[in-house]
Amino acid sequence: MRIAFVTETWKPSINGVVTRIASSIDELLAAGHEVLVVAPRTGAADAGVPAVPGLTVVRVPSFHISWVYGGQPWGLPMPRVRAALAAFAPDLVHVVGPFVLGIAGVLGARRLRLPLVCSFHTDIAAYSTSYHLGWSRPIIWRILAALHNAAALNLVTSRHSEALLTKHGVRGIRLWQRGVDLARFRPAEASDRPVSAHTAGADAAQARDDAAPPRALYVGRLADEKRISSLLPLARSGAVRLTLVGDGPDRARLEQEFAGTQTEFTGSLTGDALAARYATADVFVFTSTTETLGLVLIEALASGLPVVAVESPASTELLGRLPIARLVAGSRPAEFIDAVTDVLSAGTRDERAVLARREAIGWSWANATQQLLGYYAEVVAPEARARALPGSAVRGPDADSAHRS
Repeated sequence: MRIAFVTETWKPSINGVVTRIASSIDELLAAGHEVLVVAPRTGAADAGVPAVPGLTVVRVPSFHISWVYGGQPWGLPMPRVRAALAAFAPDLVHVVGPFVLGIAGVLGARRLRLPLVCSFHTDIAAYSTSYHLGWSRPIIWRILAALHNAAALNLVTSRHSEALLTKHGVRGIRLWQRGVDLARFRPAEASDRPVSAHTAGADAAQARDDAAPPRALYVGRLADEKRISSLLPLARSGAVRLTLVGDGPDRARLEQEFAGTQTEFTGSLTGDALAARYATADVFVFTSTTETLGLVLIEALASGLPVVAVESPASTELLGRLPIARLVAGSRPAEFIDAVTDVLSAGTRDERAVLARREAIGWSWANATQQLLGYYAEVVAPEARARALPGSAVRGPDADSAHRS
């Protein structure tokens, strides 16, 4: 197949959406499919990047607002998006998280009479409150619903997202299963583990006497909507050494807040460097309540880590039944202290790792991409294609302005 992705975010940005789409594209290319990515321009993002056989990347002009979502670039919904689709002549268009650039992706696919799939990854409306734009939530949802309802299928990564889209009138929703790199994210071998208060083995008793506190790990953007300040009581308690992996607009403020605690800020990490941080931690902590899935939670489980997270629909769906996970109330961040202590007392490190890894073992990117190809096949089939092409154009609050763009 020839598959075109139009995505609001792409490399070099580091987030769960980019990880999912990039991992899926790697699987598609390995299987012999050809892929086009249309994404916002981010300076010299592609300079010096080696060509990948079967992959074409087209950048479009972008804009950013420094105080919104850390200044993330947003691609302009220009006619060149449709031109790129026409030149590539895909069998199918997949618009990832349609919102701004996605307008051009959706309209381009419709005008070219190409089968269209959309996927929902980010609750942009929920994030608006963190950037003093809460008044815009109804408008955002009207735009999102109009764009998603132009597609034959709308893919979501959690039941929470399914319920959210259904509530706002989106049709044709299918669950796109979780994925994780099981070869990269895995528990560390015993010989590779730093000594900590929770080291298991013949010398465990001595290790507990001599070692520093256990290592708690957070991975994600350092931004207001992630509510990382909820970890302050835990950091100030001295019960853990905290590592915050990631970067974002709140880093300077958080460094000031966590000053005087055993907290390390690493900046953004990827690949093996990120996997090593997971593998050598003792517990994973997570504070966001706006996730649609929480890919880092899956990476933590694959790495054999117990998890303590703030209770939310997404975290409850993923973690609520797991014996190596604890959920705390967002309004009571001090609960992190007891929850971390409790989950680390549940058996040995090796026993916890087995339980965590067991939960993630079926979530390979290969399995998730095979499912994705099944959805694509449904949409490309002639009878599905006919259903995907109603005569009316996309209608929504900004439909006319989208056409003018």
